[in-house]
Amino acid sequence: MTNNDILRRLRFCFNYSDKKLCDIFALADVGVTIEQITNWLRKDEDKDQVNLSDHVFSAFLNGLIIEKRGKKDGQMPTNEKKLNNNVILTKLKIALTLKAEDIIELLKVANFNIGKSELSAFFRKPDHKHYRECKDQVLRNFLKGIQQKFRPIKENQAQSDAAPTSQVKIKQISNNKTQGARPSKSKLYVNPKAAKSKKETGKTLKLKPEDIWGKQE
Repeated sequence: MTNNDILRRLRFCFNYSDKKLCDIFALADVGVTIEQITNWLRKDEDKDQVNLSDHVFSAFLNGLIIEKRGKKDGQMPTNEKKLNNNVILTKLKIALTLKAEDIIELLKVANFNIGKSELSAFFRKPDHKHYRECKDQVLRNFLKGIQQKFRPIKENQAQSDAAPTSQVKIKQISNNKTQGARPSKSKLYVNPKAAKSKKETGKTLKLKPEDIWGKQE
């Protein structure tokens, strides 16, 4: 996962405006502009996206800790020059005041199961023999769990967002079939090839619209 991707997800989770994001950066003594925020939040395939460096993103995470828990007296937290998933997970754990059980529960919400001992390995120092690298899959599902807790998406909303375009197209096609140029029931269809006898002269063949167009499904 990239820093840009994580910032986008956290912004959605807490429903932060661009101005609010600027304020959070400022809490860690890093000033950013709305334009910078906009460029960081662009989709990965957008050619105008600007890479969010570890040092600047570290400031956001430290600012988030202050935003959620308040500013402590004394030295400001250091904005690291290098980040990895373990550090990011640790900072989010601190910001949201989460215990190991809380993180395990959030991961379960995202249908990801993990043991307490495995989780604790992510928070150990890199030189510890039980230290384990936090993979993208763990961090991604952890962020999903946070989103479900702080900004859950209703099931009916998720379903409507999943494929609204196809449903609209199907409805339009159905409407086109029913609202197109169809013969009126009051009009009569005349078969020009029908042989006319004296008795049939002047007579017409009456057909219903469905006999011509087929029954509408």
